[in-house]
Amino acid sequence: MRYIGVDLAWGEGTATKAAKETGLVCLDDSGTVLDAGWARGIDAVVEWLLATAKPGEVIAIDAPLVVANPTGMRECEREVAQRYGRWQVAANPSNLGRPWFGGVTLRQRLEAVGFVYSSGVEPPSPERIQFFECYPYTTLVGAIEFGYDIERPRYKRFNPALPNPAARRAFRASECDELVERMSRLIDAQPSLDLRSHPVTADLLDSPSPLVDALYKHREDLLDAAICAWTAALWAQFGDDRCQVLGLDDVPDDEGRLPVIIAPARPEQRQGRATPTRVGSSVLSHSALLGVATTVLKQASTSDSDPRDFEVARRALMSALAEVELRRT
Repeated sequence: MRYIGVDLAWGEGTATKAAKETGLVCLDDSGTVLDAGWARGIDAVVEWLLATAKPGEVIAIDAPLVVANPTGMRECEREVAQRYGRWQVAANPSNLGRPWFGGVTLRQRLEAVGFVYSSGVEPPSPERIQFFECYPYTTLVGAIEFGYDIERPRYKRFNPALPNPAARRAFRASECDELVERMSRLIDAQPSLDLRSHPVTADLLDSPSPLVDALYKHREDLLDAAICAWTAALWAQFGDDRCQVLGLDDVPDDEGRLPVIIAPARPEQRQGRATPTRVGSSVLSHSALLGVATTVLKQASTSDSDPRDFEVARRALMSALAEVELRRT
């Protein structure tokens, strides 16, 4: 059996602007990386998956795959903050007002050729190719193998506490190198991941993380795809014993699909383990608001951050606060 990870570029590109890179990794039961690389555009990703995936295999995709809510955020994204906020993990909100739907398009394309979207209710089937939505940050703090017991690694965003862009890039690179080093230990884990077994992923071990943004993103996409593939293996091999399904209480789309995220989880990250604040009939954890608010403040204080990232984080915070006020009235 093989496990496939896709770190999807959410934007689909246009006639005048190429899509950003999507990271792709395929590994087998022994942890050997069978294939790894990048693709641009939904067509190329589908082509690679059709050539790679076989019945019984599992695909984990880092992108919103089912989006039916007109505004706000999906329940699975809200639960990410509720259950992983203590580790400084929160998810960007997805809704029909967003301009990027690469994940939805990919789901539709895969379903059209017989792949099956999984909402985590049924275990993987030997007759079908199943795929599900994942979120690498939940894997990093939810799987004890990575050792992030206090908070997530800061390998994506700049650290606003540092004085200038050069320092922030250097810190980001060091965080990425530390993550790669921890991932190298997964060769002895169950499931296993041997980055050294393929020349493309071996380069993650042999080359330091670059400081130039474009080169760094190229590396990060591959790294996240490897995390997705390992998440697919964890879910396929251990199911609910090691993972939880976020968003099961959400409203399904018109064809009955639930928008869920399958996430590795420690016991204290599962439902009922967090310390909640009860507001009317709603349950919102302190960490949910704290995690989203922290993201907003970091984006606001980072002079060289992308304004779009700040706007996404700001709207997530406003949505959470609006829910609190709604439940109070």
